Amino acid sequence: MRFETTIHRPVEVDGVGLHHGVPVRIRILPAPAMTGIVFLRTDLEKFPIPASWRHVARVSYATSLMRQGVLISTTEHLLSVFYSMGIDNAYIEIDNLEVPILDGSGQPFVRLIQEAGIRTLRRRKRYLRIRRDVEVEASGKRIRIVPSDTFELTCDIFFDHPLVGRQRLEMEVTPEGYAQCIAPARTFGFEWELAAMKDMGLIRGASLENAVCFNRGEVLNPEGLRFPDECCRHKALDLIGDLALIGKPLLGHVIAERAGHAMHTAVVAKIMSDPSLYELVTSDQLEARAAHALVG
Repeated sequence: MRFETTIHRPVEVDGVGLHHGVPVRIRILPAPAMTGIVFLRTDLEKFPIPASWRHVARVSYATSLMRQGVLISTTEHLLSVFYSMGIDNAYIEIDNLEVPILDGSGQPFVRLIQEAGIRTLRRRKRYLRIRRDVEVEASGKRIRIVPSDTFELTCDIFFDHPLVGRQRLEMEVTPEGYAQCIAPARTFGFEWELAAMKDMGLIRGASLENAVCFNRGEVLNPEGLRFPDECCRHKALDLIGDLALIGKPLLGHVIAERAGHAMHTAVVAKIMSDPSLYELVTSDQLEARAAHALVG
């Protein structure tokens, strides 16, 4: 895409928050160029919270944003969809503190954007292109981003369960590929962890309608899995949602090995704290560079 985008018309949906269990309605509205993605807490006089790495608050089982003590929780699914479907600018009116989980995947948000339509604006889109390798590693987990002129993703996970085990996904992320291969993948958990998570004040809104749950040997959801590697695809969905906090489309090959929200946001912070790691380019500059390379 050469130019920034927004949506054509407002759309809305309601549901419950996965962790807080509160009822919530969101309304997605068009926004002008250079706005970015901005949450507006309508229950707090439309208090604005930009979807930016600068406002990352908590990153345990979900990514939360906070500005001046005002919280927006579980942002990753919606931001993942905006990012992958090419939406640069939007206002998200939200009347509670957590984005609704809906069916646990990004698919309902993809349908919302398709219903709203995409409008091209008059400002050239700028991409953040990784210039040299960036890496964060801890406790056997790692994220590495290497230079590329496209947005490529390699996601590798391991869970000690007969239906999960080691899974790996490799793809170039495009709106069409994302909508088909990543967006339908649902959040997931394991039955033996549920009590501890509830004791921590989490998953108060969870059910088999909005999450995949495994017991020791099988899937408890009557409909089963949407993909044999649904867990890996959902981890990729989460990763993209956290990378969206960069605020610009990323050009680079992201290689994630057993990483989670904390590591996702750590690599974003590392990139944004060191301008030597990246450059801002337009699609015209990328095309000119490719043409020059062919001539050379």
